[in-house]
Parts: sequence; structure tokens; C-alpha cells
Amino acid sequence: MRGIVSPKLIDFLALANSNIALAKQNNVQFTPTILRENLNKLGALMSDSPSVSYIADEALTLTDRTIPVRVYSPAPELPLPVLVHFHGGGHMCGSVALYDPICRHLASIAQCVVISVEYRLAPEYPYPAGVEDCEYALIHYAQLLNDVNHQDSVTIIGDSAGGAICTSLSMKSLTDKRIHIDQQILIYPSVDYTLTSPSLDSNGCGFLLETSRIKWYFEQYFKQSDQRSDQIKQASPLLGTINANLPKTLIFTAGCDPLRDEGIAYAKALSAAGVDVEHYSFDGMIHAYMLLHDLVKQECMTTYQRIAEFMAKA
Repeated sequence: MRGIVSPKLIDFLALANSNIALAKQNNVQFTPTILRENLNKLGALMSDSPSVSYIADEALTLTDRTIPVRVYSPAPELPLPVLVHFHGGGHMCGSVALYDPICRHLASIAQCVVISVEYRLAPEYPYPAGVEDCEYALIHYAQLLNDVNHQDSVTIIGDSAGGAICTSLSMKSLTDKRIHIDQQILIYPSVDYTLTSPSLDSNGCGFLLETSRIKWYFEQYFKQSDQRSDQIKQASPLLGTINANLPKTLIFTAGCDPLRDEGIAYAKALSAAGVDVEHYSFDGMIHAYMLLHDLVKQECMTTYQRIAEFMAKA
């Protein structure tokens, strides 16, 4: 069923759809540069950026690479819960800088330490490079908090591709005891790379994120795989192992999102397996609504508040 968009987004979508149509008319092809620039433009719609008392750029150093991170704490002297954040962007866009206002809100409203991870992006670094960076950051996050008091509990959070990373790490935690996750928070997550969800058809055009672009993202992400079909299935958390040992989960879906139905299916699968799940749907919202804060402030603030309530129950 096709979603019915909020009146708050009608003008924004009219302009976005006009630009998409013009690009198609002029046969403008997707490129990483164009898509990254387009996503970064949404930063102008996140003008509300609260002050946080402690913000530091840190890094985890490996033999072959460095993983930059940004650490936020609203009260570095207090033992606050830890929230490890993986940004969205189709595995090939997004950054710590773009998501800085979101991480400030998370730290401030949920009263937690936020660690935002700058993982490697496709197509320069295809699957599983980004997941490996996030896994390493999750295992070694305490090394980043020498100047910040914190609790031992850790929650992971991600939107879209960041949600895919969260669910992938949660699935891996079932067999890899180095990975400890107390809770996961998923915002319009991507959990099925097979492109078979019904909402990809019903919501796949006219709501900013279009199915054709999702397909192109995935082609870049799995670009260097000689066994792409098998790898895509194995990488899809919705098709992987789901049992009661997965972490407590909070899921947000958007009614006008092409990824809506796979997020709902994941919530239902977790619940059926005995996992403690909370699911909220913003029926009039589109994919990436958290990057549109100035247009849908009420929905964004409600999302932050529900995250804070979820964190407080841990």
C-alpha cells in the first residue's frame, strides 16, 4: 500500500521530484560524487544543533587504516550509557559531519555518550569494509573514552544503511562473543538487500528515495563480489539467524518509505523469536526524515524522546 505523505513535506517533495525528473530527462547518471553532494545538501535543513559540553574528534588506529570517530557527552563527569552511532547514506554517502546535529540531539536528549563512527564507504571500499570498521569500533569503543565517564552498557543506533550495519553486527554477536550489544535502535533500517519488499514498488517513486537509486547503491556496495547473489542473501539480516538472543530492539519506520515493509517484517520476526521489541511508525514521513528536522521538527523530536525513554529502561 502506498503511503500518504504529510502536508509538511509536499513542497519539499515537489521540488525534489522536479529535480529528479530533470536529471532523468538530461540522462544524468548516478555517481558517488553527485549522490554525496545531494545528501550533504540536506544538512541545511538541520539548523537546530544543540550545544553539548564535551565533543572530541578521536580515532582508532589499526595497522592498515585509521577509523575516525567523534565523541559526545552532555556531562563527561557522569557515568552515562554509551550509544554507538552508525550513519545512513546507502553505504556510500553520509558522514560524521553531516550527522553532527543528530548526534548532538541524541547526546543531549537521551543523556548518553555518543560515539559517531566514520566508517569506510563504497564503491571505494565495498562490502564488508564498512561493517568491519563499525565492528572494530564497537569492540574497542572504551579506548575512546579515557576523558569521559561512562557505563559498561552499550547500545548501537543507525538509520537506513546504519540500521543495516546495526542488525548485521547484532546477528554476528550471536556467534562472535567479542561483540557485546545490550540494545539496538533502528531508524528506517535497510535489512534486506534482495529488493523483494512490497513497499519498494508501492513507495519506490516520488518520496525522495527511489527504488532505482537503492538498486544502484547496492550494486556499488557489493561491486567486487564474484558471488554477488549469495553474498547479498548472506548479508541481509532479515534472511539471517533471528532468535531470542538478539538484543532488545527499538525500530522506527516511515509510511512513505520504500524500506518500510522490510523494517516492519524485521520487527515482527524479532517479536516472534521472543526478542523484546518496540516499533513505532510515522505514517506520513519519508525515508531520511531525521535529516529534514526543520521541516518535520515534531516528528524528529518525538523520535529523540522515544529513544531517550528506551535508553532509560536499560
